[in-house]
Amino acid sequence: MKRLFVSLSLAFCAMTAMAANGPVKQYGQLQVNGAQLCDQQGNPVVLRGVSLGWHNLWPRFYNKKAVKWLKEDWHPTVVRAAIGASSVDDHYGESPQFALDCLFPVVEGAIKQGLYVIVDWHSHTLQKEAAVEFFGLVAKKYGKHPNVIYELYNEPVNDSWDDLKDYARDVIGEIRKYDPDNIILMGCPHWDQDIHLVAESPLTGVTNVMYTVHFYAATHHQELRNRMAAAVEKGIPVFVSECAGMEASGDGPLNPAEWQAWVDCMEQHKISYACWSVSDKNESCSMLLPRAKATGQWTEDLIKPWGKMVRETLKKYNH
Repeated sequence: MKRLFVSLSLAFCAMTAMAANGPVKQYGQLQVNGAQLCDQQGNPVVLRGVSLGWHNLWPRFYNKKAVKWLKEDWHPTVVRAAIGASSVDDHYGESPQFALDCLFPVVEGAIKQGLYVIVDWHSHTLQKEAAVEFFGLVAKKYGKHPNVIYELYNEPVNDSWDDLKDYARDVIGEIRKYDPDNIILMGCPHWDQDIHLVAESPLTGVTNVMYTVHFYAATHHQELRNRMAAAVEKGIPVFVSECAGMEASGDGPLNPAEWQAWVDCMEQHKISYACWSVSDKNESCSMLLPRAKATGQWTEDLIKPWGKMVRETLKKYNH
């Protein structure tokens, strides 16, 4: 009996250690095979997680303890750091060191917790020189870690796909000087919705690159789902790096039925996704109330309805 107890204890410790290591321990170095994100052995992988809000609006959530709490209580396999590069005061161009001081704890927290982490250049306008500088710095510092995923351009609005392809080649070239194999995500025109343009003319001569689609379920319905599915069927690897269950404004009522339709579509096509956002603004897409602590310990009364939906989704699908 004592021997059995010791064996069970060792098994429990081993499982606990494995859980502590997180999905990176399980999947290892990610790769893209055809249209599919895969693990180190070439098996299909679906990452499901959450995005922090703009770093320059909600810097208080950019800390290692918040990442640890998310992992333990919400069960994401990926977290996204949205580094504001334009539009909002105190963005990267105005305060680069502040941006890095926010980013580095999130990346290092994700590495410690064994999570994948998306480094997102959160911009709506093309800023190639600044992006090359930023991603070169990040790749040089963290490119040796399989945890890191680079998102080159959050949501292009008015840029043509030809201009975006030129931008992507230059930024990818800088990243690959320091990191030859981690996953890179690239946005597409019109708020990451014109994925059909990518399907007609994807980037060539690059590896481990995926393309992003963004949706807000109360605004974007079956038409965009069909467009995304058609791109995947043409061999385009898609990653939904930002999504939510309300209107595209980030506000308005939730649409649980449309949200579930999107989840079903992503699960069917094995598409990874990150939900927007860990923030405390007075809007539907912000998951927390303002009195929620910066470092986690978020009880049910501190989590807003959308946050509860996301938490339930992650705990259901991330086994």
